[in-house]
Amino acid sequence: MRVRFWGTRGSIATPGPTTLPYGGNTSCVELRSASGVRIILDCGTGAMPLGDALMQSGEKPLRGHLLISHSHWDHIQGLPFFAPLFVPGNEWDIYAPHGFLQSVRETLAGQMQHMYFPVDLAQLGARIHYHDLTEGVFTAGDFTIRTRYLNHPALTLGYRLEADGLSVAYCCDHEPHSRSLATGFGEFAEQDLEHVAFVADVDLLIHDAQYRAAEYPNKVGWGHSTLEYAVAVAQRASVHSLVVTHHDPHRRDDELDLDVAVTEASLRADGSALTIIAAAEGQELELSPRQSLGRWQQSATASAEIASATRLNAQPVLLGVADARLFERLCDPLRADGITVVRALNTAAVMELAGSGAPGLIVLERDLPGDSLAVCNSLRNGAVLAADVPIIVASAEEPRGAVDGVNDWLIEPFSSTYARARMRAWLMRSVCRWAQPRTPSNERERLAALHALQVLDTAPEARFDRLTRIAAAAFGVPIALITLVDQDRQWFKSACGGVLIESPRDMSFCAHAILEDQVLIVPDALRDDRFADNPAVTGEPRVRFYAGCPLKLDGGAAIGTLCVADTRPREPGLAQVTLLEDLAQMVVNELQGRLPFQP
Repeated sequence: MRVRFWGTRGSIATPGPTTLPYGGNTSCVELRSASGVRIILDCGTGAMPLGDALMQSGEKPLRGHLLISHSHWDHIQGLPFFAPLFVPGNEWDIYAPHGFLQSVRETLAGQMQHMYFPVDLAQLGARIHYHDLTEGVFTAGDFTIRTRYLNHPALTLGYRLEADGLSVAYCCDHEPHSRSLATGFGEFAEQDLEHVAFVADVDLLIHDAQYRAAEYPNKVGWGHSTLEYAVAVAQRASVHSLVVTHHDPHRRDDELDLDVAVTEASLRADGSALTIIAAAEGQELELSPRQSLGRWQQSATASAEIASATRLNAQPVLLGVADARLFERLCDPLRADGITVVRALNTAAVMELAGSGAPGLIVLERDLPGDSLAVCNSLRNGAVLAADVPIIVASAEEPRGAVDGVNDWLIEPFSSTYARARMRAWLMRSVCRWAQPRTPSNERERLAALHALQVLDTAPEARFDRLTRIAAAAFGVPIALITLVDQDRQWFKSACGGVLIESPRDMSFCAHAILEDQVLIVPDALRDDRFADNPAVTGEPRVRFYAGCPLKLDGGAAIGTLCVADTRPREPGLAQVTLLEDLAQMVVNELQGRLPFQP
């Protein structure tokens, strides 16, 4: 695997004589797997020289995956200047954190509005696929990529990428959860330990290190790490090599040289094997697997991808806050995101409202009348609160050690912007139970076979409507569909009980079903993490039960499904499933011009 740095500066591009060796462009890193799959991490101003180099490489068409950590300008300003996006025939997948009120596409389009930029997003010539992310896992080519929210005043994701037996973690922008740990010697808070677990044993950790310990007291809440914290995390996580990046725009390169040299000398004196370097523009690293290292393993994780159509309707947030000013600082950003806020003025009211209101998040003032920490324990260990509801405590002081029942802390001083990002991250963790369908390995051939049928966007036909009516009657359900899964949509050739003609592919149950060799059965969508927050489940038609049989043509391509759905959970019998398979084969026969009952 090859790693190349195209932009290493933080906050704002700083070209000039004091930034020549390490560079003045903002964040952009390129990864290439052994098979040639290209991953680009962040799209700061460093994306412009990267794009120019790709255009001059002679590679046609240009394809790749662009992973954006968050939407602050120093991480996206290179997007309108990334030349491969303007060329027809090129194909790019763009991934970024999903917002509460905007999709990735809408967020990125913001900086290209006419008052800021002369070309809008719709004018880009390449074929672009946008992917909205939360915490979880997804694949891009031969890369397996895991995501985790970082500690920053905007919803920000860190990425852990694995391919070719190697692993790289990218964590920009991120602030220590335990402020004392900014010196490198403090106590690891629970969330700091979660951060360590996320990057554990990677071959290469690319980590924000914008500040130094002496500078940090004046930068609290700005959302960035110190060099000392990055080193402490790398050592605790047993990573092989640490590359510090997101260099402060005011830091001269000779200062960077000295800081790294002093840190490396200290590591050697302590007997540490950790390798540390400062990221520099144009620097290229070639990674090879370490034979002696036991590879880090993680249990199965939910998909990180959610549908771009999602507008999150989180459960109410319970604010156990008596102080009027603190309540305002917490309440305003929640209401701006369209989230209902319920207030409790003491711990007794917290217990009552938590039991009756089913909150999606609880935020407690540390000095709330009564014992707020004891309430956390009671809520978590009693029968009052669901086990996965997060609790955040707002406090003037850091806790001493872990506190039972508390997931996270807001330590003064903090801004409303910072609080908003922390609350958003916990709400996203709780409400985004939704897996986007994978792209089939034979997608190009599958789409070619579908389009060759010339059946998309054609008028209804009695021969297909007859089959969906039989399926609906056989299952006793209100909805039966013949769906054809196109590139970005599912189109309904026949819809018994349905009123839509098509819907987005990323919210489609059927896009999951075409990946299967047999009937996909979802007895209760609300109890299935792949579908629980799907708009078709949380909104109309409020699907609870689904069964879909892939429509496989003679060449093996699954072009769509014959599916049935209901608004209540159910378990179909074997005879019903067999009948659905028989009817699906009849649909395939009709599509391929054979007699309906011909095998």
